[in-house]
Amino acid sequence: MNKITIIGTGSVGSTIAYTLTVMGLASEIVMIDINNEKAMGEALDIRQGTPFTNACSLYAGSYADAANSNIVIITSGVARKPGQSRLDLAQTNVNILKSIIPEITKYAPDAIYLLVSNPVDILTYTFCKYSGLPEERIIGSGTILDTSRLRFRLSEYYNINQQNVHAYVLGEHGDSCMVPWSLANISNIPIQEYGKAVQKNDKIYPDLNFQEVEEYVKKSGGRIISRKGATFYAVSISVCHICKRLLSGIDTTMTVSTMLHGEYGIDDVCLSLVNVVGHDGAHSKVLLPLNDLEVQQLRASADCLKGIINNITL
Repeated sequence: MNKITIIGTGSVGSTIAYTLTVMGLASEIVMIDINNEKAMGEALDIRQGTPFTNACSLYAGSYADAANSNIVIITSGVARKPGQSRLDLAQTNVNILKSIIPEITKYAPDAIYLLVSNPVDILTYTFCKYSGLPEERIIGSGTILDTSRLRFRLSEYYNINQQNVHAYVLGEHGDSCMVPWSLANISNIPIQEYGKAVQKNDKIYPDLNFQEVEEYVKKSGGRIISRKGATFYAVSISVCHICKRLLSGIDTTMTVSTMLHGEYGIDDVCLSLVNVVGHDGAHSKVLLPLNDLEVQQLRASADCLKGIINNITL
């Protein structure tokens, strides 16, 4: 019996609820929103399709209904507008989160908390500082979506299954994120050498443009927002992937945002490294063998986030 509570039933929260239901990851899903009518409508819309999915009790509720949740997903906050950066949202969404923390942790003190709202690294940091919960049970979705975008773009370059692409985006979920290219590979072959390694192939692979790929990763969210007003499908699939691994009996590595304590010389800030995620939360970090330039880029990303933290009221 897996119970998941979702706080915030906007486009992201409701799509997460829908995707969780279709994937059959939870036997009970609670949807909470300041606009209870909206939450009730979203829950009813999804619930009426459950005869064709795995059985699931899905309903709109209050904070008290979150009791005994395995996972609490927080998507509430003001959405990013066209042309607005994630970090512009910081103070408003920090204030919203600070009002939510004591209400939800009172009823679900043993849950794993998954922060999705932006700026996700700042909000994950805020939750760590204010909730009093063990840090391994506080996870930001971080760069898991950026990593997915990176792997998708690289798979397009080489016309190969995305699951054969092994590469990560680290740091901030935002413009200061970085790609450790020294470790990127396809089937254990360094990424820039893959095209030459393929035998008996009449395909001509384009030269890998690292800058173009990084821009694709960083600008995808803004491009989607400018075209359709919001992003919610890919991030919802990413969040459900995290939930699946949290509920699984075996650990999985993924790039999520957690508190740092000296890793790569970075302390007292939340950003994404490769973490080992499982039933106990994000319980361990995997320190990749980054080169000196990559460590410098990661530290610059941390400094960017610390600059925001120092300029808002926590």
